[in-house]
Amino acid sequence: MILIDTALQRAEAENRPIRVGMVGAGFMARGIALQIIRYTRGMRLVAIANRTLERAVQAYTEADVPSDAIRYVDSPATLAAALAVGAPVVTDDALLLCAADGIDVILEVTGAVEFGAQVAVTAMRHGKHVVTMNAELDGTLGAILQVYARRHGVIFTLSDGDQPGVTMNLYRFVRGLGVKPVLCGNIKGLHDPYRNPTTQANFARQWGQNPYMVTSFADGTKISFEQAVVANATGMRVAKRGMFGPTVPSGTPLADVVHDLYPLEAVLDGPGIVDYVVGATPGPGVFVLGTHDHPRMQHYLNLYKLGKGPLYLFYTPYHLCHFEVPNSVARAALFGDTVLAAAGRPMVEVITAAKTDLYAGQTLDGLGGYMTYGLAENADVVQAERLLPIGLAEGCTLLRDIPKDGIISYADVQLPANRLSDQLRAEQDALFWAENR
Repeated sequence: MILIDTALQRAEAENRPIRVGMVGAGFMARGIALQIIRYTRGMRLVAIANRTLERAVQAYTEADVPSDAIRYVDSPATLAAALAVGAPVVTDDALLLCAADGIDVILEVTGAVEFGAQVAVTAMRHGKHVVTMNAELDGTLGAILQVYARRHGVIFTLSDGDQPGVTMNLYRFVRGLGVKPVLCGNIKGLHDPYRNPTTQANFARQWGQNPYMVTSFADGTKISFEQAVVANATGMRVAKRGMFGPTVPSGTPLADVVHDLYPLEAVLDGPGIVDYVVGATPGPGVFVLGTHDHPRMQHYLNLYKLGKGPLYLFYTPYHLCHFEVPNSVARAALFGDTVLAAAGRPMVEVITAAKTDLYAGQTLDGLGGYMTYGLAENADVVQAERLLPIGLAEGCTLLRDIPKDGIISYADVQLPANRLSDQLRAEQDALFWAENR
């Protein structure tokens, strides 16, 4: 963003860089490390925490940091000493970074709901902003995490670069024009709820990615989370369980078909909807459909080649993931601005559907696995039917058989013991849905 680059240049010139501690060292995190270390002035990646230390070291060395300059730390004292002399730090204790002086922002890049919740809560309690790429965390617990952020006077936000952040930037741009956003959309290349880590293994191997993460993209879980967090930030809803998600012939220009993809009454009635399309170009981009009620402005929009309405298409033809994440860090640390944050009571949740026939006594696997996929559903329905958020499904034990494509409720499972994520979810439900209790 134009304002951010000059602010970061000033921070560099005045020798007051933003000090970042990153949790995670996977495919995306290593791209972020490279971006901050090599290409972002006014910011320092001072520490990386990861379960496997070799991956944390790799994130630094891939950005040309000499391996002999990197220090392993395992206590507050050793961490403080390393930070004091400007040595890059690796550790397998993420919570150590969350509690440390000398770190301004925690960048959480794990995709894990339970662990991400522990990191976020600990960091905020110690006065640190948290920037996350974890839509799964925000889609499950974002409303209560915003309460914690306000309580501790910090920012908790999703990031630029990923599609939800790109969508929210576009939404704010459109709204700033005086155009009313009525649909926030996402462009996908594939949607098959029965994909699994075996079917996606070759693709994952080709790009050096985690097959479970790749599967969550293919089976609809990721798009459900991405659109849920946009809905929760904007006040929009889904028009139906799972969204419309129309498929068009591959390569079809979005502008040629978008006005016929969604029922007009679903878009124009109420607070607007989130949805997606499969096969259109530009992909993988995002789009916003908006309306304007002033005839003169409608005339201008038509003059500027956006058509006669009632829907006007705005789109961003790409999302650049890790390239844009430093912007999010700067927005939080320098301007107190969130990229995307739950605005209050959740509007849309991601519920748990069976990918295959499931049986009592089985323990559910994780997101993008072999057993479940996610579907977007309006939050009031989720509460009324006590449906199980897929962000909490991993590790749950089934109490009864569930047929393929069946929806799993809280009554169908035994939750694991002593999870912070369940405690936070109970707080969130009690705070925002007291009348349902």
